[in-house]
Amino acid sequence: MSSPSPAATVWREAARAAAGGQHHPGGTLYVVATPIGNLADLSLRALHVLGAVDAVACEDTRVTGGLLRHLGLDKPLIALHEHNEHAASATVLARLAAGERVAYVSDAGTPAVSDPGARLVAQAQAAGCRVMPLPGPSSVVTALSVAGDAAGAGGFHFAGFLPAKGAERSAALQRALDQPVPCVLFEAPHRLAALLAQLAEAAPQRRVTLCRELTKQFEQVHTAPATDLPAWLAADPMHGKGEFVLVLHAAPLAPAQAGDDGVDEAAARTLAVLLRELPLKQAVGLAAEITAAPRNALYTRALRLRDG
Repeated sequence: MSSPSPAATVWREAARAAAGGQHHPGGTLYVVATPIGNLADLSLRALHVLGAVDAVACEDTRVTGGLLRHLGLDKPLIALHEHNEHAASATVLARLAAGERVAYVSDAGTPAVSDPGARLVAQAQAAGCRVMPLPGPSSVVTALSVAGDAAGAGGFHFAGFLPAKGAERSAALQRALDQPVPCVLFEAPHRLAALLAQLAEAAPQRRVTLCRELTKQFEQVHTAPATDLPAWLAADPMHGKGEFVLVLHAAPLAPAQAGDDGVDEAAARTLAVLLRELPLKQAVGLAAEITAAPRNALYTRALRLRDG
């Protein structure tokens, strides 16, 4: 193996200084997040652990081999991907049982979410082995962070890749559009135009954040109503190249229908729940804070519910 570059040497020294004093026990599977495009996003702790493990299980030995060479590391590699995960997990478990440290990485991002690794983690846990996560890059969270969807306070839905074609694909897309929270999709470049056309037809006014080549040199983040996206894609041949993450913003909430006392159904349900557990005045105060409904109207409704 060739000598590491000066930059890799400095980086590894920094990783040793940052994480070298931390406890990374043997017999442990380390689930390591790796960059989704920008190699500088690898954490110092991840670099230290990759240097300390006895072997690295990975989705593609060519991709991970390249990453390790860039870092000046040379480790035994175990191919573990969606087609051999069950069988390859046995090899990893044998090493863990012998007290070795083994890292698992996917080609990019956080393993075992959309990429392989979940079955390995489950088998390691079932065998009584410790599994230690090393957090880091995730295209899902990265895309959500720049979507700016304020309606997403209730969380988000991760759909990943839709089925390739047919009725199954249309049904999956409709389920994604029906989510009351932002929904994250992945899409391959050769199917992107078809997906944007479907979105434009099914939900023309739904806002979509389209992220292309996240963290890479030609990264683009574009937010627009779905009806505008086919034209955006056609405007520049580069718009259709690379890796894509889409955030379907949460559907706008329908206006609440207020009762004759000014309290809508959602606020009334909240108030009723609180009244079962709290004194009237406290329940009204909390309901007003939670729902922003008028306090006087809530108090009147609370009296009706109590006396009712």
